[in-house]
This record gives sequence, C-alpha cells and structure tokens, in this order.
Amino acid sequence: MTPARTGTRSGTGIGRRRFIGTAVAGLTAAAGAALPTARDPAPAQAGHPPAHRPRGARPLFLGTYTSTAGGGTGIGLGTYDTGTGRITATGVVAGVADPSYLALAPTGRTLYAVDEQEQGGVTAVALTPDGAPRVLDTRSTGGAGPCHLSVHPGGRWLLSANYLSGSVAVHPIDRSSGALGERTDLVTHSSPPPGPGQDGPHAHQIITSPDGRHVLAVDLGNDTVYTYRLDTSAGKLTQVSYAALRPGAGPRHLTFHPSGGFAYLANEVDNTVVVCGYDRKSGRLTPGEPQSTGTGPGTSYPAQILVTRGGGFAYLANRGHNSLTRYAVEAGGARLRLLDTVPVGGDFPRQIAFSPDERWLFAANQKSGSVTVFSADARTGALKNAGEPFAAPVPVCVLPL
Repeated sequence: MTPARTGTRSGTGIGRRRFIGTAVAGLTAAAGAALPTARDPAPAQAGHPPAHRPRGARPLFLGTYTSTAGGGTGIGLGTYDTGTGRITATGVVAGVADPSYLALAPTGRTLYAVDEQEQGGVTAVALTPDGAPRVLDTRSTGGAGPCHLSVHPGGRWLLSANYLSGSVAVHPIDRSSGALGERTDLVTHSSPPPGPGQDGPHAHQIITSPDGRHVLAVDLGNDTVYTYRLDTSAGKLTQVSYAALRPGAGPRHLTFHPSGGFAYLANEVDNTVVVCGYDRKSGRLTPGEPQSTGTGPGTSYPAQILVTRGGGFAYLANRGHNSLTRYAVEAGGARLRLLDTVPVGGDFPRQIAFSPDERWLFAANQKSGSVTVFSADARTGALKNAGEPFAAPVPVCVLPL
C-alpha cells in the first residue's frame, strides 16, 4: 500500500471513432467557465465559450478526489493545444464523487468514471457534439474503493476493479445511450493468499487483451494477474488461469505490446517492471525476471507503464522518484532496455497518458496539483518538457482525446 492511499485510496488504448473529431468543437464550446485549480477551488459549471481559444484545441478530461482537501468538485474539463500541448481549463462535470479514473467508450459518445468511495460506484457521462457533458447514471460496483475501469472493445460491457475489497465487476452498457445497467457479475480474488504486508486482495486494474479474447485483472494484494473469459451475452466472468508474481512484488498496472504477444507489468511495492509472455489462445501470462526502474535503491512506487503504438518505446511513471523512465522495446517486444529517467516536473505522477497522435505525453501529478506535458520524439522516444505545468485540484487521471 502506498502513502497516497493511507488505507483508502488507490491510484490506456482507447477506441476513437469519427464522432470524436466532430465532437471536439461542441465539447470545447459547451464548457467555458474556469476549471477549479489548487489555487482556485471554487466549483465551475459548464458555460459559454471563452473569447479566445487556441487553434487546434482538443478535449481533455481530468480525474480527481472530491473528498480530499484541495480536491476537485467533479470531472475536470479542458482542452489542449495540438501544436503546443498547452492545457486550458473549460469547466467541470459536477455531481460525480471521487472520479479517480476515467475511460472512454469506443464510440466516443460516453465517458465513464469510477466513484472511489467505500460504497463504490461507476458513473456514465454523455458527451455530445452540441452541448455540455451530462451525467447519465451511477451504479454500484458491489465493492469498496474502485480505482480502475475499462470498456470492453465491443462497447457493451464496463469492467471495474475494486481496490479495497479485491474484486472485479461487470456492468452492461446500453448500446444507444451509453447508460449503465445493473451489475451482472462480481468476482472476488480469494486465492492465492495475500502477499507480505498485505491485508487481503487489492484489485488494481482490469483490461481486455488486444484480441478481445480475454480479460486480465491485476491484483496488488495477492501478487497475481488473473485471466478471465467474458461471456459477452450474459456479462459473466470465468477464470481460466492466473500468473503469480514473486511475493511482495505488488503488481499495479499492465499494458500490452501492440503485437499482442507480450505485456509489461509495473510492480508498485518492489519497484520493478516485468516483461511477460502472453499466450493468445489460453490467455496465460508468463512473467519474466524483474527489471530496474532506473530510480536507484528503495521503492519509487511505479504507477503506470505505457507503450507507443509502434511498439518501439515504453514509459514508466515513478511516483516516489518523481520521474518518467524511458525504455527501448526490443526483440519484437520480448525485451525492455533502460534508456534514462526524466524529471516529471511535479510531485507524485499518479497516471500518464498519450495524446491520440502520441505527440504529447501528459502526467497527472497528484501531490503537486499539476499536470505536466512532454513532447515525445517519434524516432528516439526522447521526452522534452513542453512548458509550465497546468494547475489542477489533486489530478490523479488525465484523459486527452
């Protein structure tokens, strides 16, 4: 467990269709009031468009904690300039409690957020090209402290991970509205037993394999990655295998190489990354040897790892070290080679995300109340700071469209 949670807190390729391009103008025009920042915590609602908007602006959403001192009042709305990476605040989707992680539907018409509370929930928000984002509904996850969610590639099912109760949930998605139905499944990770220093299972992430055949759930408390099959008619999960990490690893976040044959796992507790082989047919994950994060001795609480669309580079956010580690991906995805670490320019980078064209990398720095932006060189993978950090209230997730 990390200092960020203090027992109650925890802390992706998203399909983008033609709708998103047409929706940009409507979303930016529909939210013009100032976004609350660490310096200005007053709530702001969607309003009239600002008089001056950067050319080439695209939408951006921010997750936060609403129950934390200095936190936000809902899901932050903003835009970023595609030419400079500069972020501009535009408003807030109020009425969503502790929206600490966000995900977009494959259609681009609905945004989903976890409600990371003791009585956990997931919330659907409608995105329209000609109006302000609108909360559709909230459903119980059946667990405590949900910290991650993702949409199954078919767009019919929402998957979520309950950190505090160590369980994963499935909700149906209405095809036409994007609204959520009642939960169809809830699976608690009961075995193997918790790792050293853990009080039980702690599900931290749930994603679908690139080919859509399996669902993988990363559990920090049990040092395990579980593989499921999802019944896409009934919304039920069936476990087919699991991969055990070394005791005390604390796996937190998994991402796949574009080839689909390898995956990379960030281990929060023992400060390592692991290259895993992945068998597409069985869904079995085979972890390799732990590798360095480049942050020196001790733990730096690795948070999230990203891989470029071309599969040439990977980036790891290190919260304790306040840095981003750059790796070269070699041997068709089978090997990571440490290149360097770059100061993130903020405190406790909880989550990182690429812009769709991968020109920009955004880091949500929880403790400094800031989002930093880096340009990413497509040829070398080198990162360069793009300017002054953007002030935001306890940012723990950034989602650029």
